[in-house]
Amino acid sequence: MVRERRAKLERIVASGGTPYARHFERSHDTRAARELLGEGERTEPVTIAGRLMVKRPHGGSTFADLQDGAGRIQLMARRDALGEERYEAFGDLDSGDIIGVAGPVFRTRRGEVSVEVLDFKLLAKSLQPLPEKWHGLKDVELRYRQRHLDLISNPESRAVFELRSRVISGIRRFLDARGFLEVETPVLHSVAGGGLAKPFRTHHNALDMDLYLRIALELHLKRLVVGGIDKVYEISRVFRNEGLSPRHNPEFTMFESYEAYQDYRGVMDYAEEVIQAAAEAAGKPLDLAFQGEQFSLRPPYRRARMVDLIGEHAGIDVLANPEAEALAEIARAAGVPIPEGTPWGFVVNELYEKRVESALRQPTIVYDYPRDISPLARHLDDDPRFVERFETVVMGRELNNAFTELIDPIDQLARFEAQARGAEFADDTHPIDADYVETLESGMPPTGGFGMGIDRLVMLLADQASIRDVILFPALRNK
Repeated sequence: MVRERRAKLERIVASGGTPYARHFERSHDTRAARELLGEGERTEPVTIAGRLMVKRPHGGSTFADLQDGAGRIQLMARRDALGEERYEAFGDLDSGDIIGVAGPVFRTRRGEVSVEVLDFKLLAKSLQPLPEKWHGLKDVELRYRQRHLDLISNPESRAVFELRSRVISGIRRFLDARGFLEVETPVLHSVAGGGLAKPFRTHHNALDMDLYLRIALELHLKRLVVGGIDKVYEISRVFRNEGLSPRHNPEFTMFESYEAYQDYRGVMDYAEEVIQAAAEAAGKPLDLAFQGEQFSLRPPYRRARMVDLIGEHAGIDVLANPEAEALAEIARAAGVPIPEGTPWGFVVNELYEKRVESALRQPTIVYDYPRDISPLARHLDDDPRFVERFETVVMGRELNNAFTELIDPIDQLARFEAQARGAEFADDTHPIDADYVETLESGMPPTGGFGMGIDRLVMLLADQASIRDVILFPALRNK
């Protein structure tokens, strides 16, 4: 098949033809051509261009589909209209070739909107055959490795990425309308901070220093709040040197926003609003299904403390067991393995993650997290074991993380130091970011912070079980 296509290419070149054009002037895309016909029967000639799909010879005519970025339209080439030589040349085209076509838009006797081919031009010769019989690219691994073939052959894949684009645009419109300023912050950090994750490390030769690809957007955005930008956000890539799974990719898109003079209660309302805005931008109803299970994004969402949910789902009253080892014994008895010496807050979090989170199917705002696992959040005034933090969980998956920011530089330094001492109980810890602590010493207003993974949101709205299906070029192992 490839040999035949290359032979055709050589014949075109030998005859003085140009198999790869510089330019083609289109008057319409396929959608506009359909709209031009409207309810009529025939239009003046138009020029369209795109990828030639399946051809269907039928007597002295050949029907084919032409696909461009706007959709598809049928072509009809007739021997009588083109002449013998040009008609044979049209028949010599292969599926996958990019061509330009001129002719009127009309309606066939069967009612199919079509373009009559009065002239055509080869714009780019395809040397590789498209997926077998044009039934779509079914090999999942090949779809990820050769996304261009997936997009050509699977309209549903293209629809997912169009939805993703609408979601991001919708979030931007939502924030811009509320006076937030979009910014860009550095990808290379001298200290990997703002989250607990393993970073990618690189080396800057000119400065002779190690740098890290950012694992979060948080600390630089909060510096901007200190600098007087009261409402700020960023939508960008972050990087975590961790494993692959249906929910994890080493690079993914994070959306974070910070609003001065706000706390986590106000951010809860904001979370419901931005999720609703994203769904509406995607053209999705608020009552949806994910992998066959129904859920609703209609606010207000249920709001519940983490400790209350543990009692509800695991039957364990963590507040009645304030000693870490005693609570750890109860957790072990409930089937949650806890290493000896684990701090109390980590035990609480393990109980929640292992016994509660996956059971939360309808949108639930889970709030008041243990201080031990939340070094950047303000503690509760009436119980400093917990912080003003929440996550929105939908279909058993964390959708966003948010909190009232810790703005006390003395407390922040103490938290960083405590985190470093407890490194064995955290997935990853990093050197203390002294520059960030010094920034806080300049004075940061009370602030509510919010972070959401765009990929997981798109998975939910597009009903996709794997993160690889919502990232155009996911990370893959070598063949």
